[in-house]
Parts: sequence; C-alpha cells; structure tokens
Amino acid sequence: MIAGLDGTLEQLNSDSAIIKVGGVSFQIYTPLSALGQLGSIGDRVRLHTYLHWKEDATSLYGFTTLQELDLFKMLIAVSGVGPKSALSVLSSLKPDDLVSAILSNDADLIAQAPGIGKKTASRVILDLKGNLEKGWRGTVISRPTADNADIVAALTNLGYSTPDATRAAAAVPGSEDLSLEEKIRLALRHLARQ
Repeated sequence: MIAGLDGTLEQLNSDSAIIKVGGVSFQIYTPLSALGQLGSIGDRVRLHTYLHWKEDATSLYGFTTLQELDLFKMLIAVSGVGPKSALSVLSSLKPDDLVSAILSNDADLIAQAPGIGKKTASRVILDLKGNLEKGWRGTVISRPTADNADIVAALTNLGYSTPDATRAAAAVPGSEDLSLEEKIRLALRHLARQ
C-alpha cells in the first residue's frame, strides 16, 4: 500500500498531478481543492494517498489532509459511489461542509456535486451519518439539535448554506432566557464575523 508521496511536482492536469519521487513519476488524482494547494511546477509536495485496485486499472488518489483521505475512504464504501464520484464530492464541498451536510440530512447540498444525484446523496447520508455522529478524526461534530433547528431554518431561509447555518446555530448560547429572535440575531453576528 502506498500511504503517501513526498516528491517534486512535475505537472498539473485538470484532475490530477504528476509527482516525481526518486526517479519515478506518479499520476495522482486529487480533488480540485488539493490541486490548488500544490504550488508551482518544481515545488516539493507531500500528499496522503489511497491506492485503488480494479480488475482493469490501478489508480492513485491524493489528499492534502488526512480528513479528506478519511472522507474519501468513507465515500467509496457507499454503494454507487466510486472514486471519481467521491473526488467530485470533495471538489465541491470542504470536508467540514460535507460532514455538516450529512449530519443535517442535506441531500440537496451533496447532490450539487457533478455526477451525484439526489438518490446517491441520500444513500451517502444514510450510510455515513451514524459513523460521523460518533465524531470525526477525534473531533466532536456540531449539528442542529431540536433547540437550534429553528435558527438553522431561519438562516437557510435568509440564503445561508446549511453548514454555515449549523455552525452559527451551534455557536449561540443555549440559554432559555433568549428568545428565538435574539438567538437568530446572535447567529447572524457570528456569521458576520466569519
């Protein structure tokens, strides 16, 4: 198993990078976010990798963070989601936004990724939500509770994305002395500081 590569960036393509390691050049498929972080040709780069074997091909996928790699592995374990679809999701959503979308049952947000339909997005939520509720990479995940679901609904109606609204709602103190309007105002202030 190839767990990571540390080498020189030789070439950037629309969906992959060529990295030279000790005289051997590897083509590594990455999310678009990773391609933008690799730097310029000739720069030294390090990627966490996943080697995917099929009967007719072997492909190497690379990620700048372990969180992206973990989510990639989770996504390809979902029925109907292959490596290219998983990369599409990770190119469309930041890891934290994807986790928030899964925890808040936001299939529409996940389905915005090219090649991912609403049915597949729903399957991703169904298959991954339980594991992510337990925590992700040692992080406690914040998600809407019954107390702040109204705040999330109000913020999404104002045009904020579900992940942003969920984070803002989680930042609001859970005091019973605050009215819903006051909680929404506090969440909007939190969003304004972002």
